[in-house]
Amino acid sequence: MAKVTGIGGFFFRARDPQALAAWYEKHLGILDIAREVWKQEAGPTIFAPFKQDTDYFGRAEQQWLVNLRVDDLDGMMAELKAAGISVETRAEWDSEVGRFCRIHDPEGNPIELWQPSDHAGLA
Repeated sequence: MAKVTGIGGFFFRARDPQALAAWYEKHLGILDIAREVWKQEAGPTIFAPFKQDTDYFGRAEQQWLVNLRVDDLDGMMAELKAAGISVETRAEWDSEVGRFCRIHDPEGNPIELWQPSDHAGLA
């Protein structure tokens, strides 16, 4: 049977697509498609629908939450904070699968950053 081999793109609406693309490139290293296709490193990807009434995403009307893998969560959080970006952490977000933090892009979209645990068995 044929199967999906990975996520080929993540598309969403934005009030100012060019400014938002520039923000993602500057702060998260995700290249703007107008310049070059961003190539991600191989690794675990979680694909999981949540209950309609979950409060995990933040705002009730938020229909999605992108989770981005990082190699150094502490370093990333320090860089984001130095750039004036608010970083939220909660003890309950850290688990056997790794450590997490949450930021929001300039348009208020939540972004979860995840450093997978080396022993999480997700490889």
